[in-house]
Amino acid sequence: MPRIDRRAPARIDTPKGLGPQRPIPANRDRFGRFTEAIARWMGTPWFIFGLTVFVVVWMLWNTVAPDGLRFDSALIGFTALTLILSLQASYAAPLILLAQNRQDDRDRVAMEQDRQRAERNLQDTEYLAREIVALRLGLEDLATRDFVRQELRAMLAELDRERPKGDATGG
Repeated sequence: MPRIDRRAPARIDTPKGLGPQRPIPANRDRFGRFTEAIARWMGTPWFIFGLTVFVVVWMLWNTVAPDGLRFDSALIGFTALTLILSLQASYAAPLILLAQNRQDDRDRVAMEQDRQRAERNLQDTEYLAREIVALRLGLEDLATRDFVRQELRAMLAELDRERPKGDATGG
């Protein structure tokens, strides 16, 4: 069976970089949203409060509870608690960095869009300024009311001079 190439052919009238874009895979974007949610959650006061309560309960249980119910010794520095907190930190740091990288990418795209918008606004402003100058130049060539009145008076005066003195039809 022949293999069909589904990529869009390179076109000569399409600038480089503006052709068909590959979409971000859904699972990659989903993981990115997940890391952002974790990073956002870890930055809340409720997370700090919950972690503090967890550590206090752990330490109290392993200090006050009967010897048979304790699972982490206070005498050797709560080794299991330290291990759990280290494991949590080792996963939290990369997740937070991934979330920051996604935010940096979004900021970069937003800055590029702002730059393009500012460039378009500048071009529009320059175009409008040129149009206003063209209108002003065109208005200078237009006859003003005073100019038209002066011309009409001059024509009436000329007609009065050309008309014979005894003509009674004039006004």
